[in-house]
Amino acid sequence: MSATRSTTASFPRNSVERGKEVEDFALRYLEREKFRLLERNFHCKGGELDLIMTDRDELVFVEVRYRGSVDFGDGIESVDRHKQRKLRIAAETWLQRNPQITFRGCRFDVISVSGKSPNYQIEWVDDAF
Repeated sequence: MSATRSTTASFPRNSVERGKEVEDFALRYLEREKFRLLERNFHCKGGELDLIMTDRDELVFVEVRYRGSVDFGDGIESVDRHKQRKLRIAAETWLQRNPQITFRGCRFDVISVSGKSPNYQIEWVDDAF
């Protein structure tokens, strides 16, 4: 019984660590593209925003998805209408809490990361929805 608890307890920790590593990878990629980070992992009742960044004069809400394999679809396909709705609600909440932030416009980008470290592959869809 205690071995099961130990195994179960360690799985989320590994998953969280992998998620952070993948987000770090996506963040570095976007920073090389001249994006600037405003906030990371914004949580609210409506959902979560992985990365909130600026791209020149636009505010960009970035959803980062990871798939070890694309055999059953890539991360971009997993951002369905339900997920998009949650992201919009979280973005509206963030904007309401940060009224001092003004930009010409805002958009939602999706970064799909696949493969294994250190050979991650990235697919980026700007203005995804």
